[in-house]
Amino acid sequence: MSEERVSNLPAGSGSEDMIARRPPVEPIPAGAVPVLEAANISKGFGATTALVDVSLKAYSGRILALLGDNGAGKSTLIKILSGVFPPDAGQLLFNGKPVTFANPADARERGIATVFQDLAVCELLSVTRNIVLGREPQKGFGPFKLLDLKKAEDMARSALHGLGVRWERGLDERGANISGGERQSLAIARAMFFGSSALILDEPTSALAVRQAGRVLDHIVRAREQGQAVILITHNFRHALSVADDITVLAQGRVAGQFRRDQVELDELTDLVARVG
Repeated sequence: MSEERVSNLPAGSGSEDMIARRPPVEPIPAGAVPVLEAANISKGFGATTALVDVSLKAYSGRILALLGDNGAGKSTLIKILSGVFPPDAGQLLFNGKPVTFANPADARERGIATVFQDLAVCELLSVTRNIVLGREPQKGFGPFKLLDLKKAEDMARSALHGLGVRWERGLDERGANISGGERQSLAIARAMFFGSSALILDEPTSALAVRQAGRVLDHIVRAREQGQAVILITHNFRHALSVADDITVLAQGRVAGQFRRDQVELDELTDLVARVG
């Protein structure tokens, strides 16, 4: 088990102890190419300017935390990165090459998986169906093809096992009956199992109990260990400092600061957001 596992992350001062115990962050190797890069992105909606000249880089095997107050532009940026919106100006690059996404399916085909806060799972589908959603294995021929349930369940078990999830419920449990932490676990397992190379997580610990949040943070660390480029959008600065390697702060649609995690303290981040928010 990695020393960075945070599944028993306690509230209050315990989370600060976890932050203090983290070793210094390794610098990005010279010449490393980001998996996903936003270069001078701007976006507006009518008279409202959402983003102005925003740049960030997400690297394989690193977690980039994207922080900012409400209205800072975080949601608009991740929707551009995931193909929901096109930018008005600037450029997206994937593995160093310019890309244009016509829709979210284009981004997924490139290997960019996004887990939105309220859309982690489909409540009407089983655990198995949620994990294989859009990639359902089939059996039969022509118009008589049906879901290959045994293969789908094997895929679901493999996905959960690969993330280190101990799934104690049945795989036929519906999404509506599982907890918020379990939903996030399923969504992360699904993204990693189907070969994403960039994982964008929108407030994955929001409204979760301490222990559930700790488990989700464990999964995020595991994704990094398996070579994912992770972008973690969160309001929780302690969570960001406990797992992130790099931090970008947005304020009023602009980059307010970019740091390695060991170059900034919790109080500094809090003051920065309060000053520019």
